[in-house]
Amino acid sequence: MVLKMELNSLKDAFDRVAKKQKLSCSKTQEVMDQIVQEIEKAIEMVQSTTLDYKSVLAELRKKLHEIAPLSQLEGTQKELNIALSKYPKAIEKALNPDISKAYRNIEFDSHIVDQIIASHFYRQGLFDVGDCFINEAGDAEAAATIRSLFQEMYQIVEALKNRNLDPALQWAATNSDKLKENGSDLLLRLHHLQFVKILQKGNRDEALKYARTNFASFAGNHMAEIQKLMGCLLYSDRLHESPYAHLLAPTNWDMVAEELTRQFCNLLGQSYESPLSVTIAAGIQGLPPLLKFMTVMAGKKQEWQSMKQLPVPVELDKEFQFHPIFVCPVSKEQSTENNPPMLMLCGHVLCKQSINKMSKNGSKKFKCPYCPSDIDATQCRQLNF
Repeated sequence: MVLKMELNSLKDAFDRVAKKQKLSCSKTQEVMDQIVQEIEKAIEMVQSTTLDYKSVLAELRKKLHEIAPLSQLEGTQKELNIALSKYPKAIEKALNPDISKAYRNIEFDSHIVDQIIASHFYRQGLFDVGDCFINEAGDAEAAATIRSLFQEMYQIVEALKNRNLDPALQWAATNSDKLKENGSDLLLRLHHLQFVKILQKGNRDEALKYARTNFASFAGNHMAEIQKLMGCLLYSDRLHESPYAHLLAPTNWDMVAEELTRQFCNLLGQSYESPLSVTIAAGIQGLPPLLKFMTVMAGKKQEWQSMKQLPVPVELDKEFQFHPIFVCPVSKEQSTENNPPMLMLCGHVLCKQSINKMSKNGSKKFKCPYCPSDIDATQCRQLNF
């Protein structure tokens, strides 16, 4: 949110420069038109009358002096220069190049980081780049398995892009039981595309035969969709002009490719989104408030290095929120493994340290902050989200 606000302010500054430049150009063109018009009049007078050209030039000089081009352009050009001078400062403020201030010297497993980076390249189909990285990292054995798995997925998705459904159908049929457990109808959607592909070629009998062979097992839960596909048989030679023309949209293939990628990653125990991409995107959102905090904490760097959790709240968008967070309403602190949320008999929840403090380490009962119930700390239970 903070980054979005800063980029919006940067865009506003750019829009101001663009507006001033447009006004300056418009004014310049207006003045130039006036000058050209007076010169053309002077040339016409010299060519069409017997007047002395010196008197014509004198009159032209007078007209140009009255137009005063420099005076007219001075105001708009000055406003443009002011806007231009402020813009680099706005860029420097919004895009602070020194992000090292927010760096924390923490330990991490370089082996896992190398695998995450290599996995990202393999997800994108950049196998040569991934291999090069792994060779330089010296971890070729661990990456071989990751590479082979994503290579199979990439080949299937590439085949789909080329409108070849065979590899995808074979993989989905092999993993049909696992797909059912995940609640995915991927196999039906692949048969759907194959059916429409056959029908699009005008092979109505072949399409009907394919439907009888492959749709029967899905009739129990997807009868309405199958009936719609059967209606397509009436328009086999003009499907693009029929009420079912939307079934030919390329987006149908894109959505199936996305679902296949999602399910493939799910069966591998991998996330659909690249962990590296998610981490970087979340870091971009979280960096601005941390940089502002470090500006305030400039003289206390050691304190920042020793903190076990972030000292300021960092708001991230919903796509980056994977785990529930509980903040104790009494201490205003976020729960941790050592300070978990505790459910009291009245149904309200506080963190363990707050309960210990209010009960004098369990030696006495205390009043719930939200209701008149007397709470016995020994009867509070740890709450797991």
